[in-house]
Amino acid sequence: MKWFGKVAPQPQADPLPADNITVGKLGEEVAAAFLTARGYRMLERNFRCKGGEVDIITRDPTDSSLVFVEVKARRSLSYGVPQLAVTPFKQRQISKAALTWLSKNRLHDTNARFDVIAILLATNGQHKIEHIVNAFELVY
Repeated sequence: MKWFGKVAPQPQADPLPADNITVGKLGEEVAAAFLTARGYRMLERNFRCKGGEVDIITRDPTDSSLVFVEVKARRSLSYGVPQLAVTPFKQRQISKAALTWLSKNRLHDTNARFDVIAILLATNGQHKIEHIVNAFELVY
């Protein structure tokens, strides 16, 4: 005997954001949660100045050094891996912003480094995250 009743709707995964600004914001949220879960202490997010921008400024729990983090998120690999978007030009902008932040906070003699967090977003929430420690040197 067949039963023709309503079938329970299957849970739908949230679609990934369509615009780059929303993808960037989601990527930064994922990166901040990733770092916090590993003991990093958030100092500032989205620091902007005339020279550039730093997505996340945090402290490394292992050695208390300052970490300036650039977050790159993608919905797919059609334009290549996210970390390749941190071009030499972008590295200079991040470096200028980091120097401005260090000066503004009078922390010139503090150990610091530049990391990149590359995120490939997934509709099921199982995002692929790569944390590249010391991704590049100070460039200006």
